[in-house]
Amino acid sequence: MKNLLSSILVASLWTINAQAQAPYHLGKSITIIVGYQPGDGYDTWARLLAAHWAKHIPGNPSIVVQNMPGAGSIIAANYLYGVAKPNGLTVASIGPSLYLDQIVGKKEVIFDWAKFGWIGSTENTPWLLYMKTDTPYKTIEDIRKAFQPPKCSATGTGTSGHFIPRLLEEALGAKFSVVLGYKGGAEQDLALERGEVVCRSLSIPTFFAREPFHTWRKTNFVRVLLQTGRKRDLRIPDAPTIHELMDEYKTPPSTRSLVTAILASGDLGRPFVTSPGVPADRLKTLRDAFHLTMSDGAFLTDVKAKKLQADPNFGEELERVAKDLVAQPRDVVARMKKILGE
Repeated sequence: MKNLLSSILVASLWTINAQAQAPYHLGKSITIIVGYQPGDGYDTWARLLAAHWAKHIPGNPSIVVQNMPGAGSIIAANYLYGVAKPNGLTVASIGPSLYLDQIVGKKEVIFDWAKFGWIGSTENTPWLLYMKTDTPYKTIEDIRKAFQPPKCSATGTGTSGHFIPRLLEEALGAKFSVVLGYKGGAEQDLALERGEVVCRSLSIPTFFAREPFHTWRKTNFVRVLLQTGRKRDLRIPDAPTIHELMDEYKTPPSTRSLVTAILASGDLGRPFVTSPGVPADRLKTLRDAFHLTMSDGAFLTDVKAKKLQADPNFGEELERVAKDLVAQPRDVVARMKKILGE
């Protein structure tokens, strides 16, 4: 009997030790929630990541992508923050500028931007504003002088389609009419082709990565009026930066500071985040695996095939930026609320 009990004890200890040493993600599945429609830039990057991330995560979990579009990815962000379990098995790809909705007090926001678990970003996203070529708006000056402001599309507030036109109004005196409520990029593309709207702001990488933009550029269907980077992108050398235009129109320093604070969201790029409260070791596992994926040869080959370019940023830095962004001075917050309201 004594030997039998000893054997049972040894077997139990071995089982417990084996379970303790087994990777947490072994036999599990990770879901990446994308806050935009299939085929959107965020969706493309999420599926590229999903195809290669698992092999760098101990336990090699399965990874599935689920689209949850709506309100410029607020729905997905709220789900991750308030519904998904903080177990490291749910990740979201959301817009980098949603913190603006939190700052201005939008009632739909239930998340706290700084409390997400920041995993990494696949690319930086400076923005541009394009305009249909057959409109009378050939330059920002034409928009400044226009009797009828051009209609631009956006999925919701807290997105570049909304805040870039609003910034241009504040910094350059160029008036726009922003039409909100589109579900994603594809709907906005169709809206432009149908003539419902004539302009849109989106990321420069997306503009050079997919249709219909390849065709639009070849057929001169749209022209780029402005870009937000510090330097002109070599692919659109004739489009001035917002900083050059602020010099031209002598934008005051206080407004320049506001522009800088809002455009800083571009440093967050295309972020992947997880729920608040995920244990530190699981978040570190996801961050480390993301870091390895960004230099994975097979991943980079697939990225190139999509006409994209990986320009990653990593979790610790994103976490610092996110905390800084929501800690704006009171006067900056007041101005954000004034210009970014619907």
